[in-house]
Amino acid sequence: MSGTDTGGPPASAGATVTGVAGGGTEGGVGVVDAHHHVWDLSVRDQDWITGPELAPLRRDFSLVDLEPEARAAGVAATVLVQTVTVAEETPEFLALAAGSDLVAGVVGWTDLTSPEVADTLAGLREGPGGEHLVGIRHQVQGEPDPRWLTRPDVLRGMAAVADAGLVYDLLVKPHQLPAAVEAARRLPRLTFVLDHLAKPPVASGELEPWAGEIRRLAALPNTVCKLSGLVTEADWDTWRVTDLQPYADTVLDAFGPDRLMFGSDWPVCRLASDYRQVLDTAETLVSGLSPAEHRDVFAGCAVRTYGLRI
Repeated sequence: MSGTDTGGPPASAGATVTGVAGGGTEGGVGVVDAHHHVWDLSVRDQDWITGPELAPLRRDFSLVDLEPEARAAGVAATVLVQTVTVAEETPEFLALAAGSDLVAGVVGWTDLTSPEVADTLAGLREGPGGEHLVGIRHQVQGEPDPRWLTRPDVLRGMAAVADAGLVYDLLVKPHQLPAAVEAARRLPRLTFVLDHLAKPPVASGELEPWAGEIRRLAALPNTVCKLSGLVTEADWDTWRVTDLQPYADTVLDAFGPDRLMFGSDWPVCRLASDYRQVLDTAETLVSGLSPAEHRDVFAGCAVRTYGLRI
């Protein structure tokens, strides 16, 4: 495992970009939503949905529910992201993607600490819908060890993700960013995609030390960030775009529009907003971009990073 940073974020091995990204009414393939979920509570529980505040999420959410909202917002393709640390979910999502003309990629889960992680990934790629597997994610935010990402067994597992030509989605909180920086530095062949800006403290309005750690992560060329999840880090009932702007400005300045991608975080976003408002808010947050930069944020970065076929 090298400690030297080399190269930039690679596309998934063997992937081909067959569309030119373009957002909204500007032409091209339309918007790519790089982050959403689905679940069926009759198949398995979502044990993270607890307490009265999350009660609106305790129901089934399917692609049938998502597609009308996404299409109405000009979304041409999406990336479906894992929700639970259950091995069976990933092949289910791959099969779902294989039967969908909306889902272009799946970020699944596998046990990174397993000695068989490389074989598991190969099996997923060979199974139904395996060509849709573009990345792996683990709920690091729930790990009690703030340095979980730097454990030798985890680093070995993430190296196998890189070897498979996949990317790694980072689901961390601000206090876990130092470990994320170290992991990304030690694995320069692996592209790390930061989900939800590492969940900054929008509700309190604080920027540091989150912003400083974001800049350290973004200084590594094998890192990308999702402009996602901000509305649910703010006050769900009273948030305004101006509350989110400092955090969006920070990642835009740190990563640049070519390493920033839009994600709705549907249906979790419904706690604070509807789908269209999330997209409109993201567009407002980056309204100073040129048309080419806009296309990067709302499609191009996701297409390149995940190697999506659209």
